[in-house]
Amino acid sequence: MNSVQPILELIRGSVVEAAHFGSLAIVDSTGTLLHSLGDPDTVAFLRSSAKPFQAIPFVEHGGVEHYNYTQAQLALACASHETAQLHLDTVQGMQAKTGIEESSLQCGPHLPSDAAKLREVIIHDTHPTANFNNCSGKHTTMLAFAKMRGLPLENYLDLEHPIQKDILKTFSEMCGIEMDKVQLGIDGCSAPNFAVPLVNAALGMARMCDPSELSEARAVACKKITAAMTAHPEMISNHGEFDCELMKIGEGKIITKRGAEGFQIIGLMPGVHGEKGIGIAFKVTDGDSSRMNDALESSARVRPAITLEILNQLKALNEAQLQSLAKFGPVKTLKNYAGLVTGKSQPVFRL
Repeated sequence: MNSVQPILELIRGSVVEAAHFGSLAIVDSTGTLLHSLGDPDTVAFLRSSAKPFQAIPFVEHGGVEHYNYTQAQLALACASHETAQLHLDTVQGMQAKTGIEESSLQCGPHLPSDAAKLREVIIHDTHPTANFNNCSGKHTTMLAFAKMRGLPLENYLDLEHPIQKDILKTFSEMCGIEMDKVQLGIDGCSAPNFAVPLVNAALGMARMCDPSELSEARAVACKKITAAMTAHPEMISNHGEFDCELMKIGEGKIITKRGAEGFQIIGLMPGVHGEKGIGIAFKVTDGDSSRMNDALESSARVRPAITLEILNQLKALNEAQLQSLAKFGPVKTLKNYAGLVTGKSQPVFRL
């Protein structure tokens, strides 16, 4: 913790009123550390940033073809969706194809993050169900994977369940770290989650984007996942949310997936920054919780701005792309409730 660095400051007048700290690692698909900030060996849980990796065994074993998943449905399997109606419709479609009952999902319910759906839930006093959970696509797919292999469904989240063992093995291989060195915990949705050094998480994403050195089956699975995520970024989060909007303007060349408590992972396809695929992983030490405005729209203060600053310094985005994402940062004007400018937030690091 002593080696974390300031990454974002909030300035009121001429005074730095608050600061966020963190560490980051930028790695190419050969494992070369290109840039770092703070401690690139910081061990952190990926939280929902792990979802694309958790989908690999299902895809690698032919799950997409077995159930005739569309690209949108595969994207939702990798998603932290915001429970817009299109997300509920999509997960219900996945369950219809797979024969998985919503009651089998062990993720628990929560309120929508989508503003329109949240208003509807409040007005009609709707009680959310498991499909409302932003991980319902992942859980439906884990259950479908177990069903496809004739494995028990009731304990699909147990660490010793074959699908969870396959997921852990695949994750460790992608990230170049021995299985017994992956630290395990339970995610907010009750599924196993992984903590590894940032350099290893970044390597995993670099290989996801540039799987040329992986086995043919693994490479095909990675390409299907990245293609689905970039073709349907609205499934990964929601229209208007940062991950979605960044992948839209990235035009198939940028992958991004947020995680809780200030984790973010980004991947650049070969040719965006050199000939190799690039993985970027960073952790905001204090967590970067979301904030809701008067329109019931939630947003994160730190991760979007830091992501844009990293991509700007890497010259991975052009001026037009940066301008189209300006509402997310990297520098943002801060206003009070009366609309008066009170200061700004800005990244404070150089790669």
